Amino acid sequence: MTIVDATASTPVRVTSRSDWKSDQEVRWCPGCGDYSILAAMQLALPEMQVNPENTVMVSGIGCAARFPYYMNTYGIHGIHGRAPAIASGLALSRPDLDVWVVGGDGDLLSIGGNHLLHTLRRNVDLTILLFDNHIYGLTKGQYSPTSETGKTTPSTPFGATDHPVHPMSVALGAEATFAARTHDMDRDHMKEMFTRAHAHKGAAFVEVLQNCNVFNDGAYGAITGKDTRDAMVIKLVHGQPIRFGVDDERGVALDAAGNLVLVDVAEVGADALMVHDETRADPSLAMALSRLSLHLDSPTPFGVFRSVDAPIHRTQGAFDGAGKLEDLQSMMAGSGTWTVE
Repeated sequence: MTIVDATASTPVRVTSRSDWKSDQEVRWCPGCGDYSILAAMQLALPEMQVNPENTVMVSGIGCAARFPYYMNTYGIHGIHGRAPAIASGLALSRPDLDVWVVGGDGDLLSIGGNHLLHTLRRNVDLTILLFDNHIYGLTKGQYSPTSETGKTTPSTPFGATDHPVHPMSVALGAEATFAARTHDMDRDHMKEMFTRAHAHKGAAFVEVLQNCNVFNDGAYGAITGKDTRDAMVIKLVHGQPIRFGVDDERGVALDAAGNLVLVDVAEVGADALMVHDETRADPSLAMALSRLSLHLDSPTPFGVFRSVDAPIHRTQGAFDGAGKLEDLQSMMAGSGTWTVE
């Protein structure tokens, strides 16, 4: 059975999770959150109606960067931090492919921070998944760009003094046209966010809070733990007032100074709550939402922060002497040379 997609060069086959699994043994530490993310991806892709042979996973270095080995797709295991640059070149030269970037907080926010910013700013048509465990896992537990101030690790024995990077704020600061957050304890939500990101035209960014049970176990326990999740997870639903809590007794509102604050609904009334608008052109309120949870023990928004349409960065090609646009292949195979003396 096939599904005909008028925009595709080849028919889209009906697939299942097994079609997206590679023949490689999955080797992460037992209990790692990456297993859950991998399963969510392999379950989501069949529902996206895409073919494995038209899909590419690009990674850098780190635990998350093993992702391409476990997917039955094309894959590139690049060097540290460079996955967004590699993926940008691929997406620009082969717009017929679905290009994904997979990396950790150390990979994409340290040496890869510059590439991440400009890929989002340029709105290259690809999808970026950032697994954030607040630690360098592959290299045995050094502090990472997202580690909280005071974090004690082998590289910060007296506690980290640096101010941490907040991935969602970084993405929105670059005016990412799609920015979402999910976590490794909710497979259905991960599938939804991955599917939404894939459907977006342009650069899509998904932050995945992921537990490293060896070097930073329970980092998000206060937020995503089974006993605390209902009270701590703020679900963002487009067009709906932002409410959360076991009985939706709490919410998010704008105060008199224009700041977003957490409130008790009984005190302020439901009409005072902020209605979430992910399509708002100005990213200011989305940025303010990203600043609600700057600590690992505060209520945290999950869902799509921003989803807007904007021009996609595409290859411009080259003009010949008559002013005619040539294709990329002609430009790359051209004979133009220069002699520098």
